[in-house]
Amino acid sequence: MDGKMIPIFKPYMPENIQNGINEILYSGSLSYGKYGKLFEERLTSFIGCDNLLTVSSYNQAILIALSTLGLLPGDEVIASPVSCLASNQPFVTRGLKVVWADINPQTGSLCVDDVKSKISVNTKAIFHNHFCGFLGDVNSINDLGKEFGIPVIDDCVEAFGSEYNNLKSGNFGTDISIFSFHTVRLPNTIDGGALVFKNVDLFEKAKKIRDHGIDRSNFRDDLNEINPKCDVTSEGYGALMSEFNSYIGFLQMEQLDKLIKIQRKNALAWSKKIKKYDGNKPLILSENTNPNFWVYGILAKNKIKTIKEFRKLGYYATGVHVNNNIYSVFKNKINLKGVDDFMSKFVALPSGWWFNVNI
Repeated sequence: MDGKMIPIFKPYMPENIQNGINEILYSGSLSYGKYGKLFEERLTSFIGCDNLLTVSSYNQAILIALSTLGLLPGDEVIASPVSCLASNQPFVTRGLKVVWADINPQTGSLCVDDVKSKISVNTKAIFHNHFCGFLGDVNSINDLGKEFGIPVIDDCVEAFGSEYNNLKSGNFGTDISIFSFHTVRLPNTIDGGALVFKNVDLFEKAKKIRDHGIDRSNFRDDLNEINPKCDVTSEGYGALMSEFNSYIGFLQMEQLDKLIKIQRKNALAWSKKIKKYDGNKPLILSENTNPNFWVYGILAKNKIKTIKEFRKLGYYATGVHVNNNIYSVFKNKINLKGVDDFMSKFVALPSGWWFNVNI
C-alpha cells in the first residue's frame, strides 16, 4: 500500500500503555484475571448488556457459540456469503452445513424473505452478519428466529458500536451476539473477541466452555489442589483472554466514543462529497440504524474504475471482502442474484478515526 495514501484500516493503540504493559509482563499474572474482568465490565457498560464474555479470538467466539447451542455435524446454519471469511469458516470446522441466503443488494444485509424460504427442519441457527458495520434488519430476522424456534446469532465482527433503534450492537435482544477485537477493529486487543448472551443459562454454559469445560467455583479444594470431585461434563476451549490483551482493550474503551464520533463525522462528509462523483451513491442504510462507519460504503456504477480513481485521489478504496459462496470448502456454490449485484458495485472508502474527510 502506498505510504502516502490514506489507509482503509489502521490499528488504534492508546498512548499511555507502556507502563501498564511492563507491569503485567513482570507481574507473574499473565492469564485472565484483574484486567480481564475490568475489560468485561467496561464492555458491558458501553453496550448496555448483561452476560458478556471476552475470549482470546473471534474464531473462538464463534466456536464457543456453536458449542453452547449444541450444534452437531450435519446441522444447517443459514448465513450470508457477503461477509469476512472468518465469519463462516468455523461452520466447516464444526462439520455444519452452510445454507447461503441472498442479500438486499442495496444494503448488503440478509434478505429476510430469502432467509425464511431457506428454513428447514434441519436449520439450527441463523447467522446474521452485519456487513462492514452496516446493520441489517435486526427485528425482522429476530422475529423469524422466534417464529420458527431457531436461535439467531448477530455477527458483529465489524459492527462494535453500531446502533439500532438507539441501542448498541450486543443489546438488540438477539440470542447471541459475537464481536471481533482483531487489529483493525475498535476496540482492538491485537487479537480477541466477545460474546453476549440473552439467556443466562447459555451464558453460564458458555463460561465453562470458554475454559475447557471447567466449573471454576469448585475446581480447587481447600489446599488449592485440583478437586477430583469437580466433574467436567462438556467440551471446551482454552479461550480465556490474557491480561496483556485485556489491558489493551480496557484502555481503549476510554477513547471509543470519541473515535466512533470521528468516523461518523467522516461519513457525513463523504455523503456530501460523494455526490460530486458521477455514478456513485452511498450505501443505503437499513431503517433506524446508525453504523460505526468502520468504512464508508458506496455502490459504484463501475467498481474497478471507481477503486482506481479514489486511489489516485489518495484514498485506499477497496471491495474489502469476497463473497464466500465461491469457496469450495463450503460445498455450496449457488448463484445468488442479490449477492452478485451487490458485489459488482460495493466499494469501501476510508472513514476511520485517523483522518478527517475534507468536503
